[in-house]
Amino acid sequence: MGSAKGEFMISRIIMTDQDVAEGAKWLANLEPRFHHALSLTGPLPLRRRPGGFDNLLNAIIGQQVSIASANAIWARMEVARMTHRDNVAKATEDDLRACGLSRQKIQYARALAHSGVDYDALVTLPDREVIETLIKIKGIGRWTAEVYTMCSLGRADVFAPGDLALQEAAKVLFDLPARPTDKALRAMALDWSPWQAVAARILWAYYRVAKDREGII
Repeated sequence: MGSAKGEFMISRIIMTDQDVAEGAKWLANLEPRFHHALSLTGPLPLRRRPGGFDNLLNAIIGQQVSIASANAIWARMEVARMTHRDNVAKATEDDLRACGLSRQKIQYARALAHSGVDYDALVTLPDREVIETLIKIKGIGRWTAEVYTMCSLGRADVFAPGDLALQEAAKVLFDLPARPTDKALRAMALDWSPWQAVAARILWAYYRVAKDREGII
């Protein structure tokens, strides 16, 4: 993401809390509002998670349902050993429905299982190519692909402007008249390169603070 040149590069990999702290310091020096946000949030979480098939399947299951419902479905998937690509690929519709998946999510789970994505190879691809590879899979939208690239691959210069919490946090922190659109927030985030993913971490953390203080829904 970031500049046009950056679209064809692998951005820095966030591996440790120290990497996040380095990015946060850089952003705080760049933008006083980030400095203010960090004074309220304290140290930022690493927000790294394992990659692979099960991570993306979990993201699909969590779409448009409550966290509690998603966790319940995932627990049933684990009991049925349906969190592995080969098992999902071989599963019948009844097998997946018994775990709580809707007809649409059964289609998405199967599409992911049969996609042939080489998750190890994603590690070596430029940021933009990772995202473009993932959004070709039915059921994987740009937000899911960007968050996977940020949090599972640790790319430091990727942002997810379609995230509603990021939009709302940006609205409050930057005193905007309205929640920025995906396009508008993506344009704003270009100024935060090469640490766009840390800017996202600041905004996510600030969203929780602002929500508690100002009653954001």
